[in-house]
Amino acid sequence: MTFVETLASEATRYVIVIVMVAGLYTVIARGNLIKKLVGLSLFQSSVYLLYLLPAKIFGGTAPILDDRFGVYSNPLPHVLILTAIVVGIGTLALGLALAIRIKGAYGTIEESEILARDAARAEGKERGA
Repeated sequence: MTFVETLASEATRYVIVIVMVAGLYTVIARGNLIKKLVGLSLFQSSVYLLYLLPAKIFGGTAPILDDRFGVYSNPLPHVLILTAIVVGIGTLALGLALAIRIKGAYGTIEESEILARDAARAEGKERGA
């Protein structure tokens, strides 16, 4: 492996980790539900890339047995990531549907406002009881 390939591989890992941390930070630090879903999507995408990065073998071919080829790439990580992408899309769709329902019920998608309204409702029920 040449120096340029090594540098590119390491730089890619650092970029992936930065994207992962940015997604995790967005999920934790933001109060807007849509921004949380975007952060979750960023985090998932970085996990896909981090998983696929070591799966690529330079000079490897598809796993078709032939005397001309000696190095093969394993297709299993790619198949698993395709499944993870489908699950991620389903999770994002469910999250967006829930955000729409929450917006309809509370009139907002800000977490702090939703929690304040829930606390006010609980306090009102305690006084009424």
